Amino acid sequence: MLKIGCHLSSSKGFLHMGEEAVSIGANTFQFFTRNPRGSKAKELDEKDIKAYLDFAKEQGIGIVVAHAPYTLNACSKDDRVREFAGETLQDDLRRMEYLPGNLYNFHPGSHVGQGSQKGIELIADQLNAILTPDMHTTVLLETMAGKGSEVGGRFEELAAIIERVELKDKMGVCLDTCHVFDAGYDIVGDLEGVLKEFDRVIGLDRLRAVHVNDTKNPFCSHKDRHEKIGEGHIGLEALRRVVHHPLLRELPFCLETPNELPGYAAEIRLLREQDGETIR
Repeated sequence: MLKIGCHLSSSKGFLHMGEEAVSIGANTFQFFTRNPRGSKAKELDEKDIKAYLDFAKEQGIGIVVAHAPYTLNACSKDDRVREFAGETLQDDLRRMEYLPGNLYNFHPGSHVGQGSQKGIELIADQLNAILTPDMHTTVLLETMAGKGSEVGGRFEELAAIIERVELKDKMGVCLDTCHVFDAGYDIVGDLEGVLKEFDRVIGLDRLRAVHVNDTKNPFCSHKDRHEKIGEGHIGLEALRRVVHHPLLRELPFCLETPNELPGYAAEIRLLREQDGETIR
């Protein structure tokens, strides 16, 4: 069965997220580890986590994706901003050990005028400082749209970060369909070519999750504005080709579209359909 879900609020706990996922036909989901615009994380409720793990096993919820807050910038020129990013990443990975075997995704950051090479070095330094051999979480670098001074708008930049990380077995990539299309990778007209390029530069074995989003922006706009499935410049059929592609269909797919739960439920049904038939 295709593993498709959406971004859910973690404010009411893990069991609640699991129940919401099942209620909309999802069998995976993504959540923020803490306020996406802030720094403080709620105390973990071990009873809630145990109840969620039992529920997830019973309901067939697979690997889930935790998302770091947007405020992190691991390659800022400001020492304190980088320090905050490192502290938050380290704390999040400690907390993720309560959900072993799952994924933790973060935006690489913006080099803010230092140049992409310096940004790559700083991000890798952060990861080398916090990754440990005994951790049970895979850390994902997200593909970015390439706006401003973002690092990660090109596959080569993500590959360069991973190359500098000592514990490479702890690293992976999350491909965001809106971001890569905005960055200039034509997943509408040449999905095979994009996947071939990803494999050449990074390696498809590093691809561990996909954010499934349409985009408000035309191709290669270097912006980042998500759109509902089928209502943007990528379109429903191209996104269906992504989730049903033989090289991708075993990955967890997470929607980050501008929706509430009923909208996510409808999009999950749409994406599971192929050639007019519902594919489970």
